[in-house]
Amino acid sequence: MKLRQLLLALTVAATGVSGALVTQTASAQAKEQFFPVLPYRTGAYAPNGVPWANGYSDYLRLINARDGGINGVKITTEECDTGYATDRGVECYERLKSQHPGAIYQPLSTGITFALTEKAPTDKNPLLTGGYGRSESSDGNVFKWNFPLMGTYWSGADIIMQFLTKKENGNLKGKKIALVYHDSAYGKEPIPLLQERAKMQGYELMLLPVTAPGVEQKATWLQIRQARPDYVLLWGWGVMNSAAIKEAVATGYPREKMYGVWWSAAEPDVKDVGAAAKGYNGLVVTGEGGKVIDDIKKFVFAKNQGTGPADEVGTTLYNRGMVSAALAVEAVRRAQERYGKGKVMNGDQIRWGMENLAVDQAALTKLGLGTVMRPISTSCQDHEGSRAARVHTWDGSKWVFSSDWIEADSSIIKPLVKQYADKYAAEKKLTRRTPADCQS
Repeated sequence: MKLRQLLLALTVAATGVSGALVTQTASAQAKEQFFPVLPYRTGAYAPNGVPWANGYSDYLRLINARDGGINGVKITTEECDTGYATDRGVECYERLKSQHPGAIYQPLSTGITFALTEKAPTDKNPLLTGGYGRSESSDGNVFKWNFPLMGTYWSGADIIMQFLTKKENGNLKGKKIALVYHDSAYGKEPIPLLQERAKMQGYELMLLPVTAPGVEQKATWLQIRQARPDYVLLWGWGVMNSAAIKEAVATGYPREKMYGVWWSAAEPDVKDVGAAAKGYNGLVVTGEGGKVIDDIKKFVFAKNQGTGPADEVGTTLYNRGMVSAALAVEAVRRAQERYGKGKVMNGDQIRWGMENLAVDQAALTKLGLGTVMRPISTSCQDHEGSRAARVHTWDGSKWVFSSDWIEADSSIIKPLVKQYADKYAAEKKLTRRTPADCQS
């Protein structure tokens, strides 16, 4: 009896091993790189979340259709709608990571980013938080798995303040600056930078939080009408942005004195206000369409594989999603240069690729992205890679660039990054990475 039980156990074990080998072999033969997507096509923020998600999805489809994947490795994706809710975002992350270990996650939410920052190192899933997330996570010596590529909120706030300083002939002393912000981790992010500049430049900073989702702002704009600040900075998202501009119109606050961060300066924010929003300004980190837009129309939409409406292609948030996908693809491509072209990369390898991005103008031009995004280069110390933006202004019917590229001032931001990164490291009992770790 014991012999029969032993033989049965050995047979079951062998079958299990055989099944595992077959699965691994099939996976290896498939050569598929998984890209999870955590968008929000539902909820109060859907009008802004949808075009980003469509741009992201269409670019990945383009890489498969035009290029045959990343050096022959086909891209597969799966969406899990977060509704911009942190708890749902974590649930989506947990579900997708259990199915596909080792992948780039783009939470598209600062709140979700905060929640996933402590999970990513254990799970070995790099977080690409392009233009959002923790501003201090640009310090790769502390935040090994976070990559706020193409600008943090401190960079964005600094760029706006540089623009306003130049507008005021280099002197903001005695001026009153109001920050109307989404009362969340996202909205609070620029405050340390604005406070630091206030100490340096002598302006008064008014902090005006708006409860999510931000439809009701009458009390906020009553304060603005009474205080009459020289400028209003808008750190909103979704319906909050158009509501703020409508209240500015109603209270008579000049739109030309309003400046939104890059998440508050897209077509959905002004189209319902139309001509009345004329003069409103905001940051943008992407350029005009170019060849990649033509390629998406040719290889994706012409084959009826576009994710959304064709007339959305090339709009501000669509381009932002497209560039976010491009950054993820180039991280995998960079990883392949070290670990093997034509191979599926794991989370550790992708993280190395993100930390060693070297996408110059020639590479961007080859990809059709030469006019859409700027070159980007990362390192162990710098997980932001690029920190420049332009101001564009709504002329009543379309956005028009109203500044050249402006680089964030590292002399102000770097000390702030180190201060907050060191604080985080102390709280979490982390040690800064060694030179040897930076090479791994």
